[in-house]
Amino acid sequence: MDLLLYKLMDKTRNMIHLDKKLLEELFAQASASERKRMNYDLRTNAQDGGQRMLNALLPGTNVPIHRHPMSNENVICLQGKLVEILYEQAPDVNSLRETGRYTLEPAAGNYGCVIPAGVWHTVEVLEPSVIYEAKDGKYGQDGSENCPLDLQK
Repeated sequence: MDLLLYKLMDKTRNMIHLDKKLLEELFAQASASERKRMNYDLRTNAQDGGQRMLNALLPGTNVPIHRHPMSNENVICLQGKLVEILYEQAPDVNSLRETGRYTLEPAAGNYGCVIPAGVWHTVEVLEPSVIYEAKDGKYGQDGSENCPLDLQK
């Protein structure tokens, strides 16, 4: 079943089901995507001011180093294994320095993390994974920014 139809069908019952079938369809769409990832919007109406989504990520996906100055980011790993990598701006101000790596792997009891507002971060996907992400503010209006290339040296 098409994901959109699946979502619309369940919205008529005011519930979105997060089940194995949905995750399998997200993985199939991620596999077909050049980006090797696919998200699934969990908001229930256009007026919703936050971002809540599932994100299926495959090894080799490139998630640029980025930050969310106005919101922390809640990340819960539902399936798979990945590493959240955190950075800070180095004292010389022209580069980033890695400050931590946190493996998320529900099978090992490591379920998620809360990335503080303003912290540069990315993710390295070690095996096909699905995460739940939540941030404040509408997409494109939340102040999120990718790291300028000159800082990624």
